Amino acid sequence: MQSKREVTAYISSPRLLAALARIGIKELYPPQILALEAGLLESRESFVVAAPTASGKTLIAELAALQVFFETGGKVLYLVPLRALAREKYTDFSRKYRNLGLRVMLSTGDYDSAAPWLHQADLLVTTNEKLDSLIRHRAAWLNDLSLVVADEIHLLGDPHRGPTLEVVLTRLRSLNPQLRVIALSATIPNAREIAAWLGARLVQSDWRPVPLREGVYFNGAAIFNDGTVKWVPEASRIEALDLALDTVREGGQAVIFVSTRKSTEVAALKAARYLAHLLSEEEKTALQALSEQVLKASPEPTRICRRLAACVSQGAAFHHAGLLSAQRALVEDAFRAHQLKIIVATTTLAMGLNLPSRRIIIRDWQRYESGVGVKALPALEIKQMAGRAGRPGFDDIGEAVLIARSKRDENYLFENYIRGKPENINSQLARASVLRTHILAAIAGVFTRNLAELKDFLKNTFFAHQRGTAHLDTLAEEIVRFLADQELISVSEKGHLLATRFGHRVSELYIDPVTGIILRNALKQAKEKETFALLHLVAHTPDMMVLHLRRRDYGEMLELFYRYLDKLLVPPDEKYPTDDLLSELKTAACLMQWIQETPEDKIVGQFGIGPGDLRSLIELADWLLYAAAEIAKVFKLSEEVKNLSKLRLRVAFGVKEELLELVSLRGIGRVRARNLYNAGFKSLKDIREATVTELAQVPAIGRVIAEDIKNQVLQAGRLETALSLP
Repeated sequence: MQSKREVTAYISSPRLLAALARIGIKELYPPQILALEAGLLESRESFVVAAPTASGKTLIAELAALQVFFETGGKVLYLVPLRALAREKYTDFSRKYRNLGLRVMLSTGDYDSAAPWLHQADLLVTTNEKLDSLIRHRAAWLNDLSLVVADEIHLLGDPHRGPTLEVVLTRLRSLNPQLRVIALSATIPNAREIAAWLGARLVQSDWRPVPLREGVYFNGAAIFNDGTVKWVPEASRIEALDLALDTVREGGQAVIFVSTRKSTEVAALKAARYLAHLLSEEEKTALQALSEQVLKASPEPTRICRRLAACVSQGAAFHHAGLLSAQRALVEDAFRAHQLKIIVATTTLAMGLNLPSRRIIIRDWQRYESGVGVKALPALEIKQMAGRAGRPGFDDIGEAVLIARSKRDENYLFENYIRGKPENINSQLARASVLRTHILAAIAGVFTRNLAELKDFLKNTFFAHQRGTAHLDTLAEEIVRFLADQELISVSEKGHLLATRFGHRVSELYIDPVTGIILRNALKQAKEKETFALLHLVAHTPDMMVLHLRRRDYGEMLELFYRYLDKLLVPPDEKYPTDDLLSELKTAACLMQWIQETPEDKIVGQFGIGPGDLRSLIELADWLLYAAAEIAKVFKLSEEVKNLSKLRLRVAFGVKEELLELVSLRGIGRVRARNLYNAGFKSLKDIREATVTELAQVPAIGRVIAEDIKNQVLQAGRLETALSLP
């Protein structure tokens, strides 16, 4: 089936038709027609929909969700793998459906909460991890779910995100066997196997709204799988850039995928130089305004921010995890608005980059993996990138081009990627490091009360569906012994499994059991705990992202090692430090610089990271310091609770202890707080006694902020007085 059809030919519900008309849907795409013909609206069966990017999969899920809203009033959960995608879906659904009375809500953060207010949602958009956390907190409203949409179900095969997705789907289906699941997938070979696991009907389609041709570029020409040969003008003599400029000259846009962050920045700067003369004066004016927004996205712009702003002003941008999320959002929105012509992105961000463009250029089809070396990317990843070629409503055809360096490469790329099929999706659940957190959660949540029930639960996972239960059963027994030995659970003589108070809290905090054990063992030590040692403690946990160790870092990190050797709360096993330990020390040193108020630009330069990395580091450290304080409460370590809570605030704001009072004010970050302190306003009492005019003269404060903080302090004072009255 290749043609679109009128909505009224397949949908009879007046309310559904009115809802679709309100959002401008008059025709249905072939995959949507297939789903409707398979009984999407008549049956209550689950569905797996496997189809290319932009083929209308999301609307299939929306139709099922709207039906729930109109007919039964049940709740719908929309699951995505990334926070950025959750925000994107939430914005889209809110815009489209709020006028219908549909309460759309978003929940992605705060893993230590049951979020009871979410019971008000008709449609909740969340991440797999947040749902896992809500299940652990036994959120009562989960019992009211009628439908779960699992977007990007093919990520079951992802080693990092797959296991959580697999476990939450297994858990929800075991709690509510009648629950309907709509799983959306890329085109994969074993979609039927996933459908069988979910007890779902399978809808498969290769239809795309914009035809795609895939090819390989070598020696000045791109040869496509439809037999087309395109000779590309060598304007820059840089292959990927020549391909991108070629499509820009024809009125299109291009995304270039490369393997490293440095490559994105170098390529984007080169693209900007060549794009400058292709832009109109009107475009240049709009891009200059966008460039200023990019700089303002950070309270302390760094060299990377300035580099990005320079690229953006000339129509190009780089896109990698080192950028702030606000900067990435600005870049993505500007590309969708046709302001930016070329984006250069890392292949690792391809999953979360929903930016269709006329031409997708995959320059680097290999990637370095730690402990493995350079590896060719899986065909599924390449197909996912290629699938974004062709923007509906703008392009007649989309082109995806891989770049070959030799004739041998050219043959390899055609054979493995252009003609090749994506790999099967295989469960990644059966690893102790992954499974232990989910087994503790199952026991702490009283979902499984003994080993037999635990094995019954695991029998329903995708791993068991694919490969049987023998390996999982053995792993489960080993993990239960480990959890019992570490006093996270107790095992009665009759074999009943119960989480201890410590085990319960570790599960609720959404941390790896090993993280909990490391924190407990360190905090119970009698020795004095210095700030650097506490920062190293959280850096040592498996939940922390540690910084990459460069050759130039060794000398400084060895010096730190010997300086703090006797003070570390997790002493090294070996006489000499491992690279892992030195990476942990580098991470702790970076956080130490942050809380010493070192300027952000200096930190990112010194440690070789981006502002986005620093934000991620701060968020993780904040969460782990909170977890450490909560574990200290379990063991009644009141002094440790106080110290950790104070350090957590310092990490959250990036300040020395003396500024904690000032940063408690809304609108006062570390830079303004330091300016106030240096001007003599060192406490809330000082601000209460100062005039607005005096405060306004402090650098970066001004009259508006001065009036605001003065009001905050006065209101707090009045509340304090009222509370103290008899």
